[in-house]
Amino acid sequence: MVAIRATCIILCSLAIVNADLLSPLSDAFIEIINSRQSTWKAGRNFPLDMSLRAIKKMMGAIPDSDVLNLQSVYHDQDFIDSLPESFDPRDKWPSCPTLNEIRDQGSCGSCWAFGAVEAMTDRYCIYSNGTKHFHFSAEDLLSCCPVCGLGCNGGMPTLAWEYWKHFGIVSGGSYNSSQGCLPYQIAPCEHHVPGNRMPCSGDTGTPKCYRKCRDGFPSTYKDDKKYGKHVFSVRGGEQHIKAELFKNGPVEGAFTVYADLLAYKSGVYKHVAGDELGGHAIKIMGWGVENGNKYWLIANSWNSDWGDNGFFKILRGEDHCGIESSIVAGEPLL
Repeated sequence: MVAIRATCIILCSLAIVNADLLSPLSDAFIEIINSRQSTWKAGRNFPLDMSLRAIKKMMGAIPDSDVLNLQSVYHDQDFIDSLPESFDPRDKWPSCPTLNEIRDQGSCGSCWAFGAVEAMTDRYCIYSNGTKHFHFSAEDLLSCCPVCGLGCNGGMPTLAWEYWKHFGIVSGGSYNSSQGCLPYQIAPCEHHVPGNRMPCSGDTGTPKCYRKCRDGFPSTYKDDKKYGKHVFSVRGGEQHIKAELFKNGPVEGAFTVYADLLAYKSGVYKHVAGDELGGHAIKIMGWGVENGNKYWLIANSWNSDWGDNGFFKILRGEDHCGIESSIVAGEPLL
């Protein structure tokens, strides 16, 4: 009996060690994730031969101390107490179709720009009660904000929102589209298997800033810009984040990505295995409870093949992976 117990202890110890030694894209790593927990399901999202360098390139949220200098928004306790158990903004604001949109940052660490313009786009519609629509350009913010960071090598969400307020951002759609003044110039890359996109290489440089709209666009770069009225952080924790989402729409957040998130398919994500890979910015949309597990509803920017049609849920109320520590948002100037 003692020998059997000793063998079990050794095997369990090896399993713990092996999780950190295995490739985060391997089938064995995915099996370990699924064997250790039951709140979420793991599966293959990326090609087995995709390099770790290319994966890390997609995580471009630089630690952002500037968030502490922003005005903080707090909500009335009576309003907080009245909030529902779950909330999906797509149900509350059906006239704002970009709430359903999943964008694709490609082989570029531009998540900081995508999380910002996605939330700005939604809020422009929400603040207008669904009467105005403007698709803010990730290309313009990524390429033309000189103080936001390092472009495709990472940036700071707070400075992206400050740039919106002081300098404005033009319109722009996805790659190879004719939507807006400056559509995104970086091609989608393959975050899924099987797929028909180019491989994610991690070699993409930051596009050159062009302060001129695409040919045929019926407005000038200057005239197309829309601005933020004011920007702020939400630093009161879970309840104040919920209140801000319910009242004004999605916010931008940032968190630490561990290797197991790469394999997320469904359920409420909790980190269980794998190394830290980097900081990642996203759009936080709503909240809910699934099988007794509280979660935030999040839109990622790794295309709609990743995760749960491009979305994922992460543990709520415990600042899991820092998800509740760097919340930025703003009010659009209509």
